[in-house]
Amino acid sequence: MGMDRRKFLQSTSMAWGGSVLVDRLSYGFVHSVEETPMAFTVPDLPYSHDALEPYVDQKTMELHHGQHHKAYVTNLNKAVENTDWQNKTIEDILKNISKAPPAIRNNAGGHWNHSSFWLWMKKGGGGEPAGELQDAIKRDFGSLEKFKEQFSDAGVKRFGSGWAWLIKQDGKLVIGSTPNQDNPLMDAAETKGVPISGWMCGSTLII
Repeated sequence: MGMDRRKFLQSTSMAWGGSVLVDRLSYGFVHSVEETPMAFTVPDLPYSHDALEPYVDQKTMELHHGQHHKAYVTNLNKAVENTDWQNKTIEDILKNISKAPPAIRNNAGGHWNHSSFWLWMKKGGGGEPAGELQDAIKRDFGSLEKFKEQFSDAGVKRFGSGWAWLIKQDGKLVIGSTPNQDNPLMDAAETKGVPISGWMCGSTLII
């Protein structure tokens, strides 16, 4: 399911045009994957595997939710077992990720990113942002079109696999990107803040 990165980013949910991006996305929203320390689990999808077609097909959803996300969770639980990280929430792990071994960093990031990603989409979503988010985008980027251009550019210029992010930082919206499964909640991130939304980027559609 390979696709040119710029074409993909411009034609899917982060472009806000007739897509699947959840229309209830709120300014300042961040998803908490787990609220209490426990063995990490793959959350159920809030929609069926075919709900996002034609933008994301059923087979892709089944593969990435049922296999790829599951692998992140399985490997994360193994990586933290019998360590000081075992009873920490995913958010506590991320904010101290610079002290964690690579296996925890990659799998904790993959788990949080994917858990949030599923909630940032819904059947029948799409359209332009409204309300406070719309005002913030115009204030901080000049216009929705300029935001789209900058966001797409962040994804296209990310070498290898990674994520492009819309981030709330010190009361303003900024765009950033991270390699692999890193995210802006990590203390090691170049651009830190609260992820408002994000989209995977790379040479192919890999979520």
